[in-house]
Amino acid sequence: MTTRQKTTKPKNNLYPKVISALWLLFVGGFAAFILYLYAVSINFLNLFGELPNLRTLENPKSELASELYSADNELLGKYFRENRTPVEYSDLPDNLVNALIATEDIRFEEHSGIDPEAMARVAVALAVGQSRGGGSTLTQQVAKNLFRTRGEELNGGVLNDVPGLRILIQKTKEWLMAVKLEQSYTKREILVMYLNIFEYGSNAFGIESAAKTFFNKKPKDLEVQESAVLVGLFKNPTYYSPKFNPENSRRRRNVVLSQMVKYGYLPEEEYEKLKNTEIALDYRVENQNIGLAPYFRTEASKFLRQWCRENGYDLYADGLKIYTTIDSRMQQYAEEAVKEHMKDRQKAFFEHWKGRNPWVDNSGAEIKDFPMAAIKRTERYRNLNERFDGNEDSINYYLNKKVPMTIFTWDGEKEVEMSPIDSLKYYKHFLQTGFMAMEPQTGHIKAWVGGINYKHFKYDHVKQGARQPGSTFKPFLYTTAIENGYYPCYEVIDTKTCIPLPDGNMWCPSNADNKYSGEKYTLRKALAESVNSISAFLVNKLGADNLAQTAKRMGITTPLDATPSLALGTSDVTLYDMVGAYGTFVNGGTWIEPNFITRIEDKHGNVIAEFAPKTVEALSEETAYLMVHMLKATAEPGGTAYYGLRYRNGLKNEIGAKTGTTQNQSDAWFMGLTPNLVTGTWVGGEDRSIHFRTLAEGQGGKLAMPIYGAFMQKVYNDKSLDVSKEPFPKPLAPLSVELDCAKYNHGIQPDSTQQDEFLNLPTEIDLDAEI
Repeated sequence: MTTRQKTTKPKNNLYPKVISALWLLFVGGFAAFILYLYAVSINFLNLFGELPNLRTLENPKSELASELYSADNELLGKYFRENRTPVEYSDLPDNLVNALIATEDIRFEEHSGIDPEAMARVAVALAVGQSRGGGSTLTQQVAKNLFRTRGEELNGGVLNDVPGLRILIQKTKEWLMAVKLEQSYTKREILVMYLNIFEYGSNAFGIESAAKTFFNKKPKDLEVQESAVLVGLFKNPTYYSPKFNPENSRRRRNVVLSQMVKYGYLPEEEYEKLKNTEIALDYRVENQNIGLAPYFRTEASKFLRQWCRENGYDLYADGLKIYTTIDSRMQQYAEEAVKEHMKDRQKAFFEHWKGRNPWVDNSGAEIKDFPMAAIKRTERYRNLNERFDGNEDSINYYLNKKVPMTIFTWDGEKEVEMSPIDSLKYYKHFLQTGFMAMEPQTGHIKAWVGGINYKHFKYDHVKQGARQPGSTFKPFLYTTAIENGYYPCYEVIDTKTCIPLPDGNMWCPSNADNKYSGEKYTLRKALAESVNSISAFLVNKLGADNLAQTAKRMGITTPLDATPSLALGTSDVTLYDMVGAYGTFVNGGTWIEPNFITRIEDKHGNVIAEFAPKTVEALSEETAYLMVHMLKATAEPGGTAYYGLRYRNGLKNEIGAKTGTTQNQSDAWFMGLTPNLVTGTWVGGEDRSIHFRTLAEGQGGKLAMPIYGAFMQKVYNDKSLDVSKEPFPKPLAPLSVELDCAKYNHGIQPDSTQQDEFLNLPTEIDLDAEI
């Protein structure tokens, strides 16, 4: 019997091996991936570049605009390289949050910084050659934008230069930082961080600036369609700009709105209403040329930059909050008063010089080389001179070549074609102004207008420019007289007075009307009517040196030429100094340095600086009050300010005042005082050779005083402002002199021969009248 041997088929061991290999590959790959993540996180052998450290992640730094606030807590302006002001979650409307999540990261509340589902979707799409959008979460985008993972600073590793690896390493860093951000911040904090750091275009950084730039709103006031426009910018702020690509923006807005419908954030019927509407912009790019108090903001920046340098802050990036003394209401009224008056006077000035150029010499003849001399002081000329190595033909060709430009007019900007030299001539025809109002008891500046239009005329006529003050300087002379035993009722004869000069000539100033009445004037009346002969008498008796010392003691900082003509205001002063000095009269003799910053806070609201002004006991309380009493006469019958203030502007309360007009009407001044507000204004041409030809048109009472009158009318009409209409307070101690000149019966009075010693001297020069 034959026995068949059973054959056993060998087992197939390939399947278990494949499974084992796959597991081994998965575990090994996972381990390699973990090692890779760890190597990136520690920048192993400097292969990958640095990551931000934990402290940086927990305290991310982005540039924040510093903000300048008025005393009544209105935002005046910002200082920035990136116009960014952070907001809190409570400042955001629900429609904005919903639009962002629906469009950018619908699973934002569920993931921990990385969205595996989104990453898988992108991976599959790439594998089949399609594009299904990015897989980055909001947290990853925060990491990318906040820590600039695509910049060179974090990409200095050796492998970053290997093609294909750079983007992988960058994405890996974003994953790692996104996870750490999720560990350090709440979801709301991350969402707010995202909205605060994004650049929306048009110089708007962060949602606060974007809402204001495109819609002139706070974020909390955005309507749903407006929020959708801003969220649409996250895809590409240039391509979807509502200002420069409105149709693209409208399409993208509708995509955002449809995403809100898809995820239940917006009813379908509301979407149908909104999708065909146009985007209604209220577009305004924030810059130093617009907004309240632009001249003041520029002056404040000079002080703030210096303070920041000395104290280790960056004005343009540290998000400081600076609180000023400016009152936004008074500032608005000052700017309105300037605009109303200067527009009217400019029209009169154009008519006055119709057919002629206004730059003239002392004889009234046109200064022929004036435009060329002026343009040689410009940056344009310096650039052309350097470009053409001083070749006058080439320089003149471009100076006379017409180019498109935007020019200023009192009826708004105008687009024209004009040559640079013609542009200079055009602008030189404009009258300029400076205006400042201050609270004398504190030195707090309440309003500051440095010119007629900051965008086109940057030069500040409050503190930057100094001009001759004319008769507004006379109160310093009369103050010196009071301190030396004179008194308001002291009488001086209005007659020609001549004073010898060191060069052998005589200084014999004439009155405004070139006449001498021969009448007796009390000092109070002489100041009120601005009689030059009385000022000449006083400066001769008191000395120009003493006058200069009084002015310096009261806050005048510019150089003063201590010659007799100083009594008529021939040395240049700033409006800033003059207002501060006049404040001494109202403040009982104490000069307080004009000041405009009260405190500075850091971005967290901590007070890091407070400022107290410098003070000087410049005058006795009685002297200060006597000067207020004398200055009140200017606004009383017979005074140079009486008609304008009392009838034209209807101001019935006690006002101290002084007008001033310099030689040839080059400078018109007015100074006004009330118990808690001292104000000064100046009007004149940019150059001294540019002015009205007649005293009737160019005097301080006509050119400068109306600005003050209109300003005070507006201030008094605003019942929210506490500006006193009460009489000036008297000193507590009894006065040593009688103020009623009719009752005055003591003191030495001049006789008719008093000034004879100064008459009929051999050599005389007659200066133009200054009033």
